[in-house]
Amino acid sequence: MRLILLGPPGAGKGTQASRLVKKHNIVQLSTGDMLRAAVSAGAPLGMQAKEIMNRGELVPDQLVIDLIDQRIDAPDAAQGFILDGFPRTVAQAETLDTLLVKKNMQLDAVVELVVDESELLTRVENRVQETLKAGGSVRADDNPESLKTRLDAYRKLTAPVSAYYAGKGALKRVDGMAPIDKVATAIDGAIGA
Repeated sequence: MRLILLGPPGAGKGTQASRLVKKHNIVQLSTGDMLRAAVSAGAPLGMQAKEIMNRGELVPDQLVIDLIDQRIDAPDAAQGFILDGFPRTVAQAETLDTLLVKKNMQLDAVVELVVDESELLTRVENRVQETLKAGGSVRADDNPESLKTRLDAYRKLTAPVSAYYAGKGALKRVDGMAPIDKVATAIDGAIGA
């Protein structure tokens, strides 16, 4: 199974992707996680991306595309994958289509988590508090200022990706403001699982 999860920052894509990974024995390909791992490892790609990510801005397309291209070929992605945080632009979506054709692959579904942006700030603040209470560390871009920057970037660059997939008849919309279990059930219905 090959899926894309769309939605603004804080919509719950990571939470739902984790559930789908367990249920379908596939891997989650979160560009954010992959980039943060590259930063932690001190990899050249990570160093290029570090400053951009800390400002809450989007990493340039070519860096992300190269990362995804390599990652799709990894053995653990052979059974399928969920793209979380990619594609972020229509250009990336078009490039992904080309990559998949070259690899003789196709997407099974594109699911958008539809959320109320005014409630996302509260959701992110709660996530930060829960992470700190659990003794975890908070991402540099998990703060109100970065969220506003990320939401602006989402509206300008990523929201048109939904229209791109809707135009292809591939987009399924799910209420991302519902409780986690209800969102999960709605996603299962949308992808026929």
